[in-house]
Amino acid sequence: MIKKDFGSIIANKRKDRKLSQPQLAALLCERGLDVKAHSISKWEKNVNLPNVLQFFALCEILEISDINRTFQIGTDEKLFSKLNDEGQAKVLDYMNLLMKSGEYIREEPIIYQFPRRTLSLYDLPVSAGTGQFLDSDRFSEIEVGDEVSSSADFGVRVCGDSMEPLYLDGQIIWIHKQETLEEGEIGVFFLDGDAYVKKYHQSDSGIQLISLNKKYAPIQVTSGSILKTFGKVVG
Repeated sequence: MIKKDFGSIIANKRKDRKLSQPQLAALLCERGLDVKAHSISKWEKNVNLPNVLQFFALCEILEISDINRTFQIGTDEKLFSKLNDEGQAKVLDYMNLLMKSGEYIREEPIIYQFPRRTLSLYDLPVSAGTGQFLDSDRFSEIEVGDEVSSSADFGVRVCGDSMEPLYLDGQIIWIHKQETLEEGEIGVFFLDGDAYVKKYHQSDSGIQLISLNKKYAPIQVTSGSILKTFGKVVG
């Protein structure tokens, strides 16, 4: 239901825009609506009301964006039921116009569905201390989502504190399978029967597996050592 002072609202909005009644009529005509100045005069005197198309165009020209608040249009569904068939048809016509404009459609929240996948989590921890063998037969399957890097191929648990503060005892780390690492990258290594998570360091004196915790000395890889890289830590 529109306020009874509809006419004065239109008149005030027109004057705010510094438009005369003939100028407003001309703007409506530019939108394909055959409206004369005397019709606008009748609207402003509450003698007549514009039809749905005219009303929508008026709001656009007069820059009325909040139609409900400006005209105090009721939103109670009971009001709709009080209208006769012609009145209800006008309401539906107006609603269709609003929908077609695309400006008044409520935005639905976007729910992103991230794919889930299954990775192997090895039950026997890799050592961040003295070294334990990574048993390839002892693992469980775990479902992960976007919280785990898409490049991860499997997971292991850290055992010990030599990689603190970055990796803690018991923490799951995720590994991308690769046979070589670049200088300074952290990976999981097999060395002489034990598995370690360490930082890779190579210099003229050879390869060392470095702990982040300074209380642990670097592990020197000797010429007789058996060293294999399981992969790089990616999360």
